[in-house]
This record gives sequence, C-alpha cells and structure tokens, in this order.
Amino acid sequence: MRTAEIRERWLRFFEENGHTVVPSASVISSDPSILFNIAGMVQFIPFLTGREPAPFPRATSVQKCVRTQDIEEVGKTTRHGTFFQMNGNFSFGDYFKADAIRFAWQLLTRPEDQGGLGFDPDLLWATVHREDAETVDLWLEETSIPRERIQFRGSEDNFWHTGQPGPGGYCSEIYYDRGPAYGAEGGPEADEDRYIEIWNLVFMEFELSAVRSKTDFDIAGDLPAKNIDTGMGLERVAFLKQGVENMYEIDEVYPVIDEAARLSGRAYGDREEDDVRMRVVADHVRSALVIIGDGVRPGNEGRGYILRRLLRRAVRAMRLLGVTEPVLPHLLPRSMDVMRASYPELETDFDRISRIAYAEETAFLRTLESGTALLTGAVDRVGAGGALSGDIAFALHDTHGFPIDLTLEMAAEHGVRVDEEGFRTLMQEQRDRARADARAKKGGGADLSAYSQLLEEGSTEFVGYDVLTADSRIRGLVADGRSVEVAQPGDTVDLVLDVTPFYAESGGQRADRGLIRGDGFTARVLDVQAPVKGLPAHRIEVVEGSLATGADVSAEVDRAHRFAAAQAHSATHLVHSALRTVLGPHAVQAGSLNQPGYMRFDYAFPEALSPALREEIEDAANIAVRDDFEVSYEYLPLEEAKRSGALALFGEKYPSVVRVVDIGGPFSRELCGGTHIGRTAQVGPISVLSEASIGSGTRRIEASVGLEAFRGLAKERTILQSLSEMLKVPGADVPGRVAGLLDRLKEAERTIADLARERVLAAAADAVAQARDVAGVRYSATQLGEVTDAGDVRSFVTDVRNRIDADAVVVAAIGTVSGRPSVVIAADEGAQARGLRAGDLVKTACAQLGGGGGGKPDLAQGGGQDAGRSAAALDAVATAIAGS
Repeated sequence: MRTAEIRERWLRFFEENGHTVVPSASVISSDPSILFNIAGMVQFIPFLTGREPAPFPRATSVQKCVRTQDIEEVGKTTRHGTFFQMNGNFSFGDYFKADAIRFAWQLLTRPEDQGGLGFDPDLLWATVHREDAETVDLWLEETSIPRERIQFRGSEDNFWHTGQPGPGGYCSEIYYDRGPAYGAEGGPEADEDRYIEIWNLVFMEFELSAVRSKTDFDIAGDLPAKNIDTGMGLERVAFLKQGVENMYEIDEVYPVIDEAARLSGRAYGDREEDDVRMRVVADHVRSALVIIGDGVRPGNEGRGYILRRLLRRAVRAMRLLGVTEPVLPHLLPRSMDVMRASYPELETDFDRISRIAYAEETAFLRTLESGTALLTGAVDRVGAGGALSGDIAFALHDTHGFPIDLTLEMAAEHGVRVDEEGFRTLMQEQRDRARADARAKKGGGADLSAYSQLLEEGSTEFVGYDVLTADSRIRGLVADGRSVEVAQPGDTVDLVLDVTPFYAESGGQRADRGLIRGDGFTARVLDVQAPVKGLPAHRIEVVEGSLATGADVSAEVDRAHRFAAAQAHSATHLVHSALRTVLGPHAVQAGSLNQPGYMRFDYAFPEALSPALREEIEDAANIAVRDDFEVSYEYLPLEEAKRSGALALFGEKYPSVVRVVDIGGPFSRELCGGTHIGRTAQVGPISVLSEASIGSGTRRIEASVGLEAFRGLAKERTILQSLSEMLKVPGADVPGRVAGLLDRLKEAERTIADLARERVLAAAADAVAQARDVAGVRYSATQLGEVTDAGDVRSFVTDVRNRIDADAVVVAAIGTVSGRPSVVIAADEGAQARGLRAGDLVKTACAQLGGGGGGKPDLAQGGGQDAGRSAAALDAVATAIAGS
C-alpha cells in the first residue's frame, strides 16, 4: 500500500465519521519561537487550549513536520528522520476516549478492501497510564484486544502536557508486533524494536497548575471541555504496510537512495558507511524539497540556515560516495516524482524549487574544494585527538561558507575537536565591528550617551505624515557626542526637537531635507538619523545667527525633496508587487533604498531575469501607475494586519501596532512606516536601469522614478536620434544597423589577424634559411615586429624548429604585442641533451628586455618592458648557447 494511499484512506475514514478535513499547515511554524511545525496538532493548539473557539467540533489532517534537533543522527539509525508526516484526528469538546479508541481500532483492523488499513488485530498492543483504569475498560469494551495485550506505563511515556501550566492528560498508545525475528516477546515494555508504536491517543482532560518536569506536575482539576488529539506516524505505518525494514525503504524515500546508488556506482546494503550516507541524502533531499516548497530559501540564519545545512550535508554525502559533479539535478526530480501524489503543488512549483536548490549546490561546490583542503591541512597539523583553533573554524565560515556544524561534523570524522568557544568569540567580534561601523556611518561615531539622556526626558513626536511644517522647540544640541548649549554660524551639529515633521532615514527611505528657522537664525537640515530609537537627530549646518537649547523654531521640510522621495518609496511597493505577480510570491524583499528620483530593490530569486521578464515587471509597475490607485494607510494590531493580507517581511521586528500601506486594494498591501504619495499616478514613470546579482540567491533592481525617469528616457531618445542621423536609418532600425556594423568590424579584425598570422608564418622560411651554427647547435633568431598576440610567436617558433634538420636546434623569436616584447624559445631533444633548456634560455632573453619568463625544457615564454632591446636579447641567447 503506497504512502499516498494510506494518507487518503485516513482522511476518507475520518471524513466519513464527521470530521472536517483540514489541509496541512505550512511546515513553517506560525509561532515565531519555533522554526518548523514539529507535530500534527500545532495548528490546532488555539482550539485545544481554549484560546480560540474551534470552527468545527472535530477535524482530521495529515501535517507536514520537520524536526532538526537530531540532524546528526539522521542515517546512522533508521529511526531518525528530518521530514515526516503526522496523521491526526481531533475533537474539540465533542467525543472523548471511547470514540477515539473505537475510531483507531476500526481504521487499523478494517480489511483493506473495505477501506481500512488491514492490520491483524492479533498483532496489536496497547499501553495506558498506570492511573488510568478507565481507559483499560474502554479498550476491552470498544475493541477485541485481550487484557493481556494492554500494558501500564508511567507519566514518562503516557502523559501529555505542553511543559507549561495549562491542559494535559493521559495517553494511550498502539503498538504493532513485528514478530520474534525483531526481538524478545513481552509487549512494548519488553522490546520497542519488535513492538513499534504506530498511534498515540492523547486524552486532554486536566488543568495543570504547575509543571516542573515531564513527570512532575500538579493537577488543579478538570478542563471545562475535554479534547482529543491523536497522531499516527505515516512513515511508520507505510514501512509496515509495504513489508520493508524501515522508513528509508518506503516508496516516498527509497527511490532517492536508489538514484544515489546509481550515481555513485555503489550498492545500498553492501557497506554500512555508504548506507548511512545514502540515507542522509534521501532524507535531506526530501526535506529540502518540502521546505523550499513552503517558501524557505537558503540563508545564514533561522530556517534558511537549516535548509542550507540540509542541502550541503546531502551534497557532501554524495561527495563522500565518490560523486564530484552536481547531484541535485538528478536527486531532487526523483524525490518530487515520488512525493507529488501526496503534494501535487511540488510538481507545479518545481521550476522555482529546483532553481533555488541547484543555485545553492553550485555555490557550495565552488567553496567545498578549497574549504576541504584548508580543513584537511589543519587536521593533518593537529593530528588525531587534537583541536582545530577557532581561527580555522572562523576562516572556513567567513571565507568558504562552511556552517560551523559542517566544520564540527567533518572534524569529528577525523577524530579532531574544534574550539567552538574561540569560533564564537571571533563571530561576536565580527558582529560588534559591523554594528560599530554601522553606528559610525549613521551617527558619525558619536558617543550615544547624550542622546540616551535626551530620550529619558521623552521621545520626539513625529508629525510628518500629516504636515511638512511644524512649530517646535529645541530640546538639545549634540556635537561630537557631547551636549552643547549653543551652535554658531558654520557649525554642524545634531539637533533634537520635541516635535518634528522631518522623516528620519529608515526602512530604506532616505531622510528629509529642509530648514529650521527661529528668532534671528536659520539652519539647513542635511540629514536625519535616529541614533537611539524614538529620538530623531537632525544633522544641521547653521547658516546664519546662533541657536540655543530651548529656542522656539519652525521646522520646514523641503516639499520637492519629500515628494520625490515619497514617489520613489511608492514605486518600490509597486515594483515589489510586480515582481511577486510575475515571478511568484517567493520573490520577496531583501532590502531597498529610496531617494528622490531613484529606487533600489533587492529581492530573493536564484537567477537573472530575461529581457522579457524584466520588461513584464516594468510594465506591471507602470500599469499600476496608469491605473491611479489610491494609496491609503491604517494602524492595526500586528496579527490582525497579517490576517488582513498585509505583507510582513520575514526576520523583521515589528511593534504590536503597525502601519499598513494599502495601494489599490489587493494590488499591494504592506507593513511600512515610510512616506508615500496620495495616488499612484503621482509616481510618474518607472524606468528600470539594471537588474543584477548581489549575492547567492539575491538580486537587485535599480530604477529611476518620476521626473528623473522622464529625463533619462529623454536623454536616451536624444542619443537614438543622433545615431539615427549618423547611420541614416529610422530609429527603429538603429539596433540592426549597429549589429551589422559590429559584425563587419569583427570580420575585418579577423581578416587583419589572419593576415598578420600569415605574415609571421611566411617569415618561417627565412628563419630556417638564416639559422646559424653556434657551438654545434643550429640557432635561429628572429624579430617579428608587431604581432596579434603571443600565440603567433609560439606558432612561429615551433614551426621553425620542426623545419630545421640538425642534431641540436634552438629557435628564438620576439614579437611586439601592444608595444611590449614577447619572447618564445624552443629547444629540441638534441639541444636539451647538451644541457640547453628553453626555460633557462628565455630567462636570459627576458633579463635584457626588463622582464621575466619561464617554461618547460622544450618550450618557454616570457616578456619584458623594452622592445628596443630585442636584438640584444637574441644575442644574449646565442652567447648562452656558446657557453654551454
């Protein structure tokens, strides 16, 4: 019975018994404290705990899960796996123990031809908590299981709770007896290799007041509503129903092992070491397929780091199996083929998934060889039982992209430890340097204590969303990190106001510019930063008069500058939406910069855009401009904003109440604190200037916006008109005419090069005829003059050497390439037998030319600076021959 069929039988059975079929939640956990969903009940926790009313009384699902805490054990045993599927049925205050037991027994023991799983009831065992006698009675009433196949166990195995005060309850587990070949008789208490747990029923009935450990807790009383949470391991049931030894041999996993064996030329089952590696490959490739499918990309933190580690461990395992070429293009499609019956979206989205995975493998292979060489050399130096320094681990991470876990794993394979503490110290120092550098760039390296003291008096109120001019008061002046009372004409200081309309740089948007005026003074605002959160610091240059702390001022934002910056910021939202529309929802923002007339947008995508895609994205953004969407704002609680469809960037920290910027209803809806125009038509044209890679899996679009875009297009129009007039063709025909001229130019260059080559080779006859005897060696020396490249000189020399019929031959020639001499010397076997080596002779020649060279005994090449010394160089070679 195939895994997908077991899955369908489960869902059909519980649907027929009144359960709502709920699709699997994403493998990405909605809980920010958890990277991945690790159990089938995770998406139902709010209903099981009573935090939210359940929308249905009973439900069933098959949940995708990922557990990574035992990643190093994957493959070493057949129990550990990263990705798995958990079948669950749930009751939210509806049915309880009796029905849960009856449903489980019916589905497990019902014959296959009647829609069940067809397990022999005589091979099933149950365990219950030793204090839960009620459940023993229910097993005997609702099923045919005899009393001797029910065992009592303690809270370690048969009590469930969250680890915190709240709901909890007894568990009852179902085991399958694999037979005497797998271990001792006596039920689960005797041997859990023979007796395999396949189903766990959790009876959630108690309110726990305190939880000190898994087995030490206090029960305050009963829950007002009793719930059921059960789970059946799909992979476990699959390997039992398919008659194989473990989960690695089921239909959704083993084909990848088979492909790894084919690629490596090694058979699964021959050597345990190879078997472990093939199991690692099968598990990690399948896990990566599902994780990428749910929107994760390789990275250096969080989920991205886990994904990167899985992919790189799989690639390295194949390396250890002897496969050096890229393997994911073979393995990933095989995994998709066997998984698509359960998850058809993997096939639909495979183009994107595979691009991300293949790009990660390509990046890793570039660094694997050099990193492995560094690690191996370090291991050889310290020897078995030694320890690699933190410096080496840091270099592997920083230069070669080795996650510390990979370094630890590879070192352990050689019996070597790693100074993890030293590594982490160096990593922290790097982070500290980066933060200090960022602070220096933002705050001129100033001591922040002066700003912190001002913040203690209260934050600055920002009113710039609504007005561009505001009456305010100077709260403080800071120069070189110190508070000052007065600023004079020509001074540049940071000024803090109690109210400001000036937008401080954040979210990729550059700060406002403008003026601050008061009684007898004017200051120009050059920049606005927030050295401490909640306190914008206005970098000002005093133009006239002097200003002092406590003075009343009028703060006036430059309207044109603000409008142009807002145009660029709104354009960024339009381009982001266009990217997601054209490329898919996983082309998410990775950074941005908005300033008057210009926007830069970084996004996650594994490959370059084709001209057609780039044009489609540009069109989509400009169509939104044409459609003149309204730009509106509202403040919402963070979770409500997310539920409303507002895009929140992964990894960003948001306050509990957020500002949502809505452009045209469904077109764009993002969490954003920046400034924007009122309608999209005010953005003006958006002209994409470039699209390029800025790192592994991250690309950048640059565009001009508004008036700058118009000016850029007008400049291009002027250039096109000039070319059209020079080439005497209509503007539309200019590309074709230029292409034709370039082809003709290339052909002319090829012809010139061919003629020069023919001239050089034609000189070979003269060189042979002019060869002279030097100490019994036939020596030919030629100055070729200007040549196309050094290759012509090599061809000439080898041709002349082959034409001269003598016992010992040396041929030297010098050509000039772009004004610099290039010398090539050949020596045949007879000359070499006399101790004349081309490599030595070319060094002699190059010494005269002011350069250097070298090569093999039969052919060597060099160069120099002074082509005027060519004759002297050839004479020096003759002298060296004579003295040999």
